[in-house]
Amino acid sequence: MDFDNYNTNGFHDELFEPNGKPRKAALPIIEQINAMGGKELRRRQKAAEMALYQLGATFNVYGDKRGAEKILPFDIIPRVVEAQEWDVLERGLKQRIHALNLFIDDIYNDKKILKDKIIPEEMILSSQCYLPQCEGLKPPKGVWIHITGTDFVRGGDGVFYVLEDNLRCPSGISYVLQNRAMMKRTLPGAFEEMMVRPVSNYSDYLYDTLQYVANDGVKKPNVIVLTPGIYNSAYFEHAYLAQQMGVTLAQGSDLVVKDYNVYLRTTKGLEKVDVIYRRIDDEFLDPQVFRKDSYLGVPGIMECYRRGNVTLANAPGTGIADDKAIYAYVPEIIKYYLGEEPIIPNVPTYICERESDRKYVLENLDKLVVKAVNLSGGYGMLIGPKSTAAERKEFAALIKKNPRDYIAQPTLALSRTPTIIGNKIAGRHVDFRPYILYGKDIFVLPGGLTRVALIKDSLVVNSSQGGGSKDTWVLGTEPRGAI
Repeated sequence: MDFDNYNTNGFHDELFEPNGKPRKAALPIIEQINAMGGKELRRRQKAAEMALYQLGATFNVYGDKRGAEKILPFDIIPRVVEAQEWDVLERGLKQRIHALNLFIDDIYNDKKILKDKIIPEEMILSSQCYLPQCEGLKPPKGVWIHITGTDFVRGGDGVFYVLEDNLRCPSGISYVLQNRAMMKRTLPGAFEEMMVRPVSNYSDYLYDTLQYVANDGVKKPNVIVLTPGIYNSAYFEHAYLAQQMGVTLAQGSDLVVKDYNVYLRTTKGLEKVDVIYRRIDDEFLDPQVFRKDSYLGVPGIMECYRRGNVTLANAPGTGIADDKAIYAYVPEIIKYYLGEEPIIPNVPTYICERESDRKYVLENLDKLVVKAVNLSGGYGMLIGPKSTAAERKEFAALIKKNPRDYIAQPTLALSRTPTIIGNKIAGRHVDFRPYILYGKDIFVLPGGLTRVALIKDSLVVNSSQGGGSKDTWVLGTEPRGAI
């Protein structure tokens, strides 16, 4: 098992040129894998999988009768991002997050962008992600989106496109950190030669970010991670990040509101909480403000937040920028707030609420990818070229009934990267989710979660839909060692 018979099949490949020759930056890892042979490569793959299993790096799939906890499939052939490519992505992400933060603050306060008719007001007010309860909020330090995971895809033209923004409770960073730890043991030889940039300091950056956004006057902020509990799909990550930062992992029942402050119940009594990294969705956060039937959140926490007595990261209401119809306006959002052209393009998007766009989409369902604006994880989606006539008929009816709920995009020829499939190495489609922290400055972790569609020809990379992950090696310009 080596790369001798590997074929790019006409797709943009992350490790190989169109002519089948290794990309210069990826040559050391390709040579190392070829030199070790198939038997040793399989042995190291199995060892990495076993180590992840023993660490308990799991996720949950709701409604799966085969069991709740699963190990995220991991492939030891890394994805490589060259330094020059990363420089563009990093600058583009900082620009995008800066603009989106200004947008969210404006939407819940002055609404200048609506008054200037850059975005139709009804597009905002009709979004399921728009929360009137957040009107007038002013988060500490002016930061709404402290932690972001932005999804990219690379098209057949070799260009990176932003696929979607994840500004509420983005998950997956724990797999980035665990994958890197596995790769340090599995393929250590290439790290130093390829000058791979570190990701292991993410938890330190996260903790510093959360401390920075505490309210003014708090000298030593008490930070906690708020989880829905052990049955949440990302519970492993919640526990892992709390452990890495050295802070308390709490559930809603562990907290109490008193005199408009939030306190943690401890064996020594009540302990004031200053910053909450919340991994609970907005609607479950406070039963006095949002869903009255929620037992996951903390009654009264929103009033504490509104009064400036606790920081919630990310801020409630950030989901308005996750709406896939609003995503289509991000280039205009960047131009409006920053006066700049977007550094990284969006995927061209048709908004079904627009009559002309809707007409085109309905006439071309067999060529487009249709997405529900408020769903993720590969759900609520039609991949036109792979769909049946019955499926297209079903989606046409859904679009006609609720056009605001759908957008459509061209079917991109997603880039591929070599992946171990059984006893051979074959190309599989991938996407890419870097992670961004917004505190005193905007920090982009030089790496991220590369998700891979393990099923042949599949374009759906989500773990809930059978996808796996890879380590992402962002190459530096100076030797950094194996970190």
